[in-house]
Amino acid sequence: MDLGPHRPDAWHQRPGCPQETRPEDRTGEGRHVRLPRAIQDMRTIKTLLTAAEAVAQQAGDNLPGPEHLLLAAFDLPDGTARRVFERAGADPAGFRAAVDEAHRQAMHDIGVHVASAGLPLPAAAPAGGIYRLTAPGQEVFQAAVQLAKAGRRSPLRGAHVVAAVADQERGTVARVLKTLGVDRGALSAAAGEVLTGR
Repeated sequence: MDLGPHRPDAWHQRPGCPQETRPEDRTGEGRHVRLPRAIQDMRTIKTLLTAAEAVAQQAGDNLPGPEHLLLAAFDLPDGTARRVFERAGADPAGFRAAVDEAHRQAMHDIGVHVASAGLPLPAAAPAGGIYRLTAPGQEVFQAAVQLAKAGRRSPLRGAHVVAAVADQERGTVARVLKTLGVDRGALSAAAGEVLTGR
């Protein structure tokens, strides 16, 4: 189709000549951008938040907090959260048991007595719609995402969640780490080592 030689931005084909192909666009406009890291991050986020909700519901909590995010990170396929904990001399299974004990103790402190530690807590109502977290949980999640974006711009991994949780000075995770004798600084350093492949 000939749009005329004087029309701006028109690709003019000369009459009687072989049709030419449009030159390759070297500006980058119109190219499809591959987003493998973004897609991987979305899958990791969905897996992490869905698992954190399930862990919170099993504990009888309405919204996931930092401890639920960390417990969910232990089960991510990349395995980095577990490696960080083990490198720092901590046991992920021991952390899980200590969180359960901290929750029982917190309930006891407010006057709620659990008849038997073997009985499961009533499950919270299933969440619907978008993922929701407690305010500290949201802080940890956002910090983990920012850590993934910084530096080498690696995909979001469980070690990012551990590093973000290690920065918290208060809350269930900080109390449990202290009870277990795990230094938050050592945990943060171990996360850095795992993330950089050292």
